[in-house]
Amino acid sequence: MTPEQAGILLVDKARGWTSHDAAAYLRGVLKVKTGHSGTLDPMATGLLIILLGRATKQQESYQKQPKTYRAAVTLGAQTDTWDCAGQVVKTAPVPPLTLEAVQKALDSMTGEISHPVPYYSAKKVDGVAMYKQARGGVNIVKESTVTIYGWDNISLQDNIVNFDVSCSSGTYVRSLAYMLGLKLGTLGHISALRRLSIGGESVDKAVPIDALKKMSKEEILKCVKIL
Repeated sequence: MTPEQAGILLVDKARGWTSHDAAAYLRGVLKVKTGHSGTLDPMATGLLIILLGRATKQQESYQKQPKTYRAAVTLGAQTDTWDCAGQVVKTAPVPPLTLEAVQKALDSMTGEISHPVPYYSAKKVDGVAMYKQARGGVNIVKESTVTIYGWDNISLQDNIVNFDVSCSSGTYVRSLAYMLGLKLGTLGHISALRRLSIGGESVDKAVPIDALKKMSKEEILKCVKIL
């Protein structure tokens, strides 16, 4: 494709990669401007829509689309980042739980809700990313309003809750894990996270980033959807 064209490439991001890493790699190979549809934490996997050429002008539109995630929440411990990439800062006993109790807690977090923004997030306060302030020892307390459309595939095994969640843009699944732990009378953090969809695009049609690294420029271009 040429820089004057607009295209998207559905990428299945691997754990350890940042969204910026994926966009930068494809920019280097394809020699066109790149952007992405919304940040995925390095510990998370799943769908990343890479915007190519003139499609980067539509970045805000893609970022505002609803998303679906598959998550595992480990109960009994809280980390500084609210996921397994961070350091454990608190522990708490996990009371006897039933799947019904978990369902009730999740139901109470459905619809339009206010949730805390993780201290370690890219959200800016006074022009500075919160994670940068957190690294400096300043934890900014901030709430944001999001919409949770629904929960599916809920399960409880030992001290791990698994679920799929459909939500509006701006939702931090780490925050949902934090809230769920408190609602269940303990603490919780994300131990696995995978983005399944963005708007009408599914990870089922995405190309794994490790596979893309083995492809030539011509092979990658065959996977690009020209808009």
